Amino acid sequence: MPEALPVIVLVVLLVFLFSRIRILKEYERAVIFRLGRVTSAFIGGNGPGLIVLLPFVDTMEKVSLRTITMDVPAQDIITKDNVSVKVNAVIYFRVMNPDKAILEVENYLYATSQIAQTTLRSILGQSQLDELLSKREEINTSLQRVIDEQTEPWGIKVTAVEVKNVDLPQEMLRAIARQAEAERERRAKVIHAQGEFEAAAKLSEAAEIIQRNPTALQLRYLQTLTEIAAEKNSTTIFPVPIDMISAFLKKWPKE
Repeated sequence: MPEALPVIVLVVLLVFLFSRIRILKEYERAVIFRLGRVTSAFIGGNGPGLIVLLPFVDTMEKVSLRTITMDVPAQDIITKDNVSVKVNAVIYFRVMNPDKAILEVENYLYATSQIAQTTLRSILGQSQLDELLSKREEINTSLQRVIDEQTEPWGIKVTAVEVKNVDLPQEMLRAIARQAEAERERRAKVIHAQGEFEAAAKLSEAAEIIQRNPTALQLRYLQTLTEIAAEKNSTTIFPVPIDMISAFLKKWPKE
């Protein structure tokens, strides 16, 4: 038994030393505390790769540098024109400075989520419903800028914010449907009126041409007669200008 004691001690020592070895992936970094102060690992720095921590004095926090996609829960928002809506969004961000992400805030994921929720309510509350529905890109840009300014001291870079869904009350949906229908009717009437105006302008031009050249009117009469005759009608009535029969009237004997 005494002979086996050194072997047991050596095995325990090796297990303990191996427990102080960490392997970080390419997208991971380590924030290492040595006696409470931020420092680099005994071997391997802050990653990636093999890191060896000093026994009893080093502790480590692991941070991912990949872009994080986070859903912002639906928020009850009252727009500037007093319409109550529910809006949710998605935020994309990544850790740029691991030391700040650990030292400046207790939980950077939770903190970023809370900042996104409060900013969503604040920014959208300053917009009217029409702007919320039609100016989505401008609102996304404003959200990204404001959230990024607040998370920058934590070493967090917000790359994009996208508003996903805007849930409207049923009565508001019906009002929007009526508004859209009225807008379609207005456009139809405008198009019809524009067509009538263009047709009247063309008819006016044709009348001026015929007035300058009366023969054109006679040719038009003949063309109309041809079109009517093509319909196989038994009786055809068409107007004849008085100037076409004036020559015959002059030859007619007077009583």
